[in-house]
Amino acid sequence: MGAAAITSCAPHFGACDLAEVRERLDRGGPEPLETVEVLSLVLALGGVRQADACAAGLLDRFGSVAEVLGQPEPELRRAAGGRVARLVVLVRDLQRRALAEPLRRRPVISSWSALASYLRATLAGRPREETHALFLDRRNGLIRDERLGEGSVCHAPLYPREVVRRALELNAASVILAHNHPAGGAEPSAADRQSTVETDAACRALGLTLHDHVLVARDEVVSLRALGVFP
Repeated sequence: MGAAAITSCAPHFGACDLAEVRERLDRGGPEPLETVEVLSLVLALGGVRQADACAAGLLDRFGSVAEVLGQPEPELRRAAGGRVARLVVLVRDLQRRALAEPLRRRPVISSWSALASYLRATLAGRPREETHALFLDRRNGLIRDERLGEGSVCHAPLYPREVVRRALELNAASVILAHNHPAGGAEPSAADRQSTVETDAACRALGLTLHDHVLVARDEVVSLRALGVFP
């Protein structure tokens, strides 16, 4: 499905009058604008034709701006074409970079809110489960966030040996695991619990620390350590 197809439907969100939106932007900034209006302006500035209808179609198709931003580029291309896909991917990457900066400048584990915001932006809108590892230095600053695996809507693989191997390659001192539940539900599964315990044991055996395993379930961010899954 290309851009013409997504703009030809009758979206639930409704297209907007871009000229009127620009006037309100000039008067009061972006805060008073609706999400569909902000997305419309971004697409219009990127040269997308019928940007208002395209923005409304994207939100109607995927359900929310978080889910639009979370879509893989191929899915965005199928939905609305290459130009729209590239713009959305660039906006997503800017958001990720902005939220990652504080994690590099200060200890990750010192601010749960900063970590939760970063992981929510990274994982909340993804259509399939992904497992990530945040590798930290001896001061608990972020070295790298890497995706370890992608699975289905209800499962993503986690291999403790791969976590430990990559941590040693990066000279990391500790790790934070994270994965998402695209269908919602903030309760970790039995597999989540087992793989966390096994990864903790593998880390301990080689002098590494598993600080946490964080579950992102739409708007909820849950610590498996806080739930008592591992000590």
